[in-house]
Amino acid sequence: MYFPESYRWSAEMMAMLSAAPYGGPEIAEIDRAGRKLRGHVGDDDMWFRVMTEEGEVLDRRAREADDAGWKLTAAANYLRACSLYQHAEHFRQPKDAAALGVFRRSLECFRRYAELTDRPRMELVEVPFTGGAFPAIFVHADNTREARSPCVVRFPGFDTQKELQFFRGVTDLTRRGISVLIVDGPGSGEALRFRNLLLRHDYEIAGSSAIDYLETRDDVDPTRIGVVALSLGGYFAPRCAAYDARFKACVIWSALWDYHETWRRRIERLRNASLSVPPHHLLWVTGTQTYEDALKAIEGFRLDGIAQKVQCPVLITHGTEDEQVPLEDARRLFAAIGSNDKTLRVFDAAEGGAQHCQRDYLTLVAAVMGDWLVEKL
Repeated sequence: MYFPESYRWSAEMMAMLSAAPYGGPEIAEIDRAGRKLRGHVGDDDMWFRVMTEEGEVLDRRAREADDAGWKLTAAANYLRACSLYQHAEHFRQPKDAAALGVFRRSLECFRRYAELTDRPRMELVEVPFTGGAFPAIFVHADNTREARSPCVVRFPGFDTQKELQFFRGVTDLTRRGISVLIVDGPGSGEALRFRNLLLRHDYEIAGSSAIDYLETRDDVDPTRIGVVALSLGGYFAPRCAAYDARFKACVIWSALWDYHETWRRRIERLRNASLSVPPHHLLWVTGTQTYEDALKAIEGFRLDGIAQKVQCPVLITHGTEDEQVPLEDARRLFAAIGSNDKTLRVFDAAEGGAQHCQRDYLTLVAAVMGDWLVEKL
């Protein structure tokens, strides 16, 4: 708990700190912001201001290196600036012009990073679906001679868009010879902010669209495609696998069972709820004005009757000290999964990875998932 008096702020700090091995901000950069925030815990306007300022420091450094022709220096700083900008924007509600401006700058930083970095090789792509397209990042497999590599589709959670997903172990997959398609599905990232694609229960529209897109590529083996999603993705991933048998492996990175019930309980004890975002984030992603309407909008976010349809291999990871979703939900989901090839991997405090989505030991869970996906795909 970086800020013991605030679960939400501490959770966001942990998410940043754990991303350093994957190119995220260094501890010095995060701690500099943390020191400025002392005495202001819970003041989201101050959070937005400080994190944006720290992002601007790296952004300026990146542009100076870019102008001088130092590509790798520029790329690394653009990437870390992207992270700080997006973490700054997370707590800005409503999403006013200032918030959206910072988010647009984060996208520009990531685009320039993708252009300048030597590895991994990536493309910013569009995943078509009926009614539009989902923005996505295709990250190429490395360390392989296969003409067609296996691929994993990565979806975000409630508040983690595709760029922040890149900091969550993606290169542990690409280095194992697996390509990764990171998608901003309904209710997340660019899809929500600039295309007004709200959160929806039938998330298989994004899962199946991702496979349709991957089947058009001559560098992906369409018979070896998996799905990975974290946090609210614990609903997305099994739903996608249940409704599209083309998914050959499914990783549920922190489980869910009944998201409607989860939020009903949270709203009842809203002041003390362990939330990773401001509570009105739910209203924004569902396009509603009241919590009553928001609960109606997520009535379909239940896995009973859906989990039983999943037939591909499944890995569920969960932490014993997850304050957002109880371990019992993971056990209920595991019992309901229809596949005969299923694993529930529980992380405790002694080992590390006990917090929500193992944000206290990201490299450990990334290795567990990476090795499992190599075996299954």
